[in-house]
Parts: sequence; C-alpha cells; structure tokens
Amino acid sequence: MKTIIEPFRTKVVEAIKFTTRSEREEILKKAGYNLFQIRAEDVMVDFLTDSGTSAMSSEQWAALMRGDESYAGCSSYFRFEEAVQQIFGFPIVIPVHQGRAAERLLFGELVKANHIVPSNTHFDTTRANIEFLGGEAIDLPCQEAKDFSSISPFKGNMDIEALRALLKAKAESIPFIMVTVTNNAVGGQPVSVENVREISQLARQFGKPLFIDAARFSENAYLVKLREPAYADKSIGYIAREMFGLADGCMMSAKKDGLANMGGFIALKDKALANSVRNRLIITEGFSTYGGLNGRDLETIAVGLREAMDEDYLCYRLAAAKYLASGLSAAGIPVVEPSGMHAVYIDAKKMLPLIEPRYLPGQRLVCELYLECGLRSCEIGTAMFGHTKADGSQEPARQELVRLALPRRVYGQSHYDYVIEACQLVQERSQSLVGMTIVSEPPLLRHFTARFSPLQPAKCKPLAAVGVTQK
Repeated sequence: MKTIIEPFRTKVVEAIKFTTRSEREEILKKAGYNLFQIRAEDVMVDFLTDSGTSAMSSEQWAALMRGDESYAGCSSYFRFEEAVQQIFGFPIVIPVHQGRAAERLLFGELVKANHIVPSNTHFDTTRANIEFLGGEAIDLPCQEAKDFSSISPFKGNMDIEALRALLKAKAESIPFIMVTVTNNAVGGQPVSVENVREISQLARQFGKPLFIDAARFSENAYLVKLREPAYADKSIGYIAREMFGLADGCMMSAKKDGLANMGGFIALKDKALANSVRNRLIITEGFSTYGGLNGRDLETIAVGLREAMDEDYLCYRLAAAKYLASGLSAAGIPVVEPSGMHAVYIDAKKMLPLIEPRYLPGQRLVCELYLECGLRSCEIGTAMFGHTKADGSQEPARQELVRLALPRRVYGQSHYDYVIEACQLVQERSQSLVGMTIVSEPPLLRHFTARFSPLQPAKCKPLAAVGVTQK
C-alpha cells in the first residue's frame, strides 16, 4: 500500500483547548515571548520537544503496574538493566532521572577547567554541563551539515579530519570524545556506523574514551538501515550493537527513544569510572538501583526501549516526518533536507530573510507560529546558541532554525496539515515581520527562561535599527 498508517489504535484521548488569536497575544506577552514559559493547556499543538512527550503503549501501562518501589535492589531495576545490556552491550547500567543528570554525573568525573570536549554537535544541556565545569564544548560537524538543502544521507557525521587535527594539537586537554545520534542541533540528521568507526579508531590512537549520546538510537539505526548499504539487511538491534560496540559507554535520555515520560541511564565498560559515578549518583539522585526514578519508570523504559526498535513503528515515524517536511516544502517553507525522524526543521534565516540573525529571526518565527495557530515550537539559533557580548550586542549562532519536534504516537495527519497551513500563512506576511531583543537572560541555558520583546518599526528608523535589513 502507498498509504502508511499508524501501527497502533487509540484507546485514550486528551481534549485540546482552543484559543483565539487575541487570547494568544495576551498569553505570549505575559510569557515574555518565551514559549517555554507558556502553560501547556494554552498550547493547541505542542511541537516544543519530543522529550518525555510520548504516548505510552498498553504494554508499558501493564508493565507499570509491576513497579517495585523497594529502596534498594528493586526487581524493576534488574528488568531495566537486562533490557539496556541486551540492546547496547555495556555491562554496567546506572539509572538516572533524565539525560542531563547523566551528563552532570559523567562529566563531573571527567571534565576539568580548560578541558576541551569535541563532538559532532553538542546540544543545549550537554554544552551547558561542560561549560559549567570550566570546559569548552567544541562542535565538529561534517561539511555537508552546513548545506541545509543538501540530500547527503549522513549530515549528522563528525568531521574526521577536523577531529584528527584537534587531537594532534590539543590531545592533553581532551578527556573524551562525544557523538550524538541522531545529531539534533543540525536538523536531526543521522550518523553513519562508518563515521563512528573512524571516530573510534582515532579515539584508540590517542588513548581517549568515546561516549555516545544515545537519546535517539533506534531512529538513527533505522536511517542507517535505509541509507548505509552495508546494513540494508540488518536488524535495528544488530545495527545498534554494532555502533555501540565501538564506544566505551553511552548516556541516554529515555524520554526520547525509550518512549517513556521520565528516565535515562549511563552505561559503561569501565568499573572504576562506574563506581565513581555511582558515588555521585547516591549523593544527589538516589540509590544506584533507582537513580531518582520510580520502579514504575524503570518498567516502562524496559518495555519502551524494545518497542522503539519495531520497524513498523519506525517506518510510520519516518513517514510522518516526511509528510510534514514535504508539505512545508510544497508550501514554499524552507526546511532542512533530508528530513530526519524526530523533528522537521525550518530554516528561519531563509523564511525571514529581512531579519538579521542578531535580531533573532528564529525566536520571531516561533512566536508568530504560536500567534497564528497555537503551535508551540523550539528556536535553535541565536536565542539558544548565541551569546550577549560585553557591549550588549548579540553574537549570532551559525544557524537559525526552528524545530518542530514530533511527540511519539501523539499527533495525526490532520494536526500536520493544520501546522502546514499555519506556516504558509506566516510565510505570506514574512516581509512585514521585524526582529526581537532579549530583555533579560540567565548566564546558562538562557533560552529556557529569557524574556524577549518584539521591536517596534514605527518608533525606529531606518528599518535596520529594528532588526530588518533593507533590500
């Protein structure tokens, strides 16, 4: 059949609260034009993130009822441990309450002041945890990632020659190498097994451990199966074990490809490192067999990890992302190609070409989409990855994207059609939109809590003064 259907039936529904544009204008103003500060009940379609927003299956709900809430040695932990060991191949499994806890614990053991951590591209909390410890997070994306219109199959790859040069120049300052699969910050693009193999060989050559951020491991493995010829006839499980067998450990937010609403883990080979991490865990997260989670969470993750590798589910997941991406492209909306699986990324710099990056075109776009249809999306540009210089001006990020992250097993085709229509309406008035400024911001992870303000064209001339470049 040409039509790919959702490989599930819906048993429970949640009502959507409809709002008017005038109501959304007031909501957005009160939130300081920051969509993270808007109440979920005031959002009609929530594409802010795919993290922790999945709809759980009947099997996960059934497993939840087995949750053993014993403080130490709960049986739920051992079912969770077995699932992680079978899929990823690492003998030591340490549960944590989510991905950033894994980063904090592992980096706390390994990152010191003036250390450098290279990656294909660090995402927000990864970068913040490294910088908080006095280190520097270095992004080494492959050259193909810079061309959003390119259909190169593995734009999530790391630049091997750049990594080699960095290791030769500053090996003594590098505690480990990181790879994120898929590469969220460059459009949810996959990483090839061959690229990880080359990274692993360099890591061994220079005596550096390699860790993988496994948040979207099954989606990456499925794209490897479709795009890397050597793995066309391999199972998702085989591909995952092949990739993680090249690493020394991994971290995972199970709120993504664990299909769970909370949880994560660190998985390692090194017993000494694992003991040190466990000691840190007990201080802040809880005992080593629950790590800040309920037994119920451990059970749902154990089931969800296996469900996420189902190829019928993955086929549907990719088809949904492609449907949204192709619909946007047909409407004239510039998107990152080829589409990944967990999100579709709009190129805000192209969609709002009159707004200079220092005036936050991505933030302007997410606000306009909310005003148009109640859609909540996420800016991945200067608001997230830029910084304010000493003179108060903005140092732009190298890209201006808006991410439409797709919660797993939650939305259907009509929701995607609704979003496509709204994007087209915003596109039609894009020439009249002006930039935004930051009113207040914290020192780290500013996009979560910063407050913004739209500039007023009527009060400022010429147009360049309000974030619009005259053409």
